[in-house]
Amino acid sequence: MRRQLIIGSDHAGFECKQDVKALLARLEIDVMDVGTDNDDAVDYPDYGLRVAEQVASGDFTSGILICGSGVGMSIVANKFPHVRAALCLDEYTAEMSRRHNDANILILAGRRTDAAAAEKIVTKWLSTEFEGGRHQRRLDKIRELEEKLGRGIRICQNSQK
Repeated sequence: MRRQLIIGSDHAGFECKQDVKALLARLEIDVMDVGTDNDDAVDYPDYGLRVAEQVASGDFTSGILICGSGVGMSIVANKFPHVRAALCLDEYTAEMSRRHNDANILILAGRRTDAAAAEKIVTKWLSTEFEGGRHQRRLDKIRELEEKLGRGIRICQNSQK
């Protein structure tokens, strides 16, 4: 079975997304592109939620999001439970985001990442496995936090009396 992932970008990430899609085609990875389809100005949350929603629901196990700085897409994607989106500007952060955090959405900065760098980052991210062990314990704590927040449980107490 071929690997599948979902990808999306805003206008600032469109060119980088095209480069990444070409790489994924060479790697024989099936891609669902949820837009945008050109470099006309759009709002990044519209595309970030399309990818994060599909990963959070389990319809896709991984995704890639690209905006100008990567920050906006990171904020949007990490609002979703079960999403661990990581902004990666180099191969090291791509590797560690998978190895230690089991990141399931890769975020790229379209205005800071040229085609060669994007290829290295994506290739490293796709080829790195999660280590588990002590890192799984930490992910379990994050999952517990998501569950508490989803039930509306107050996490922090007001320290001022």
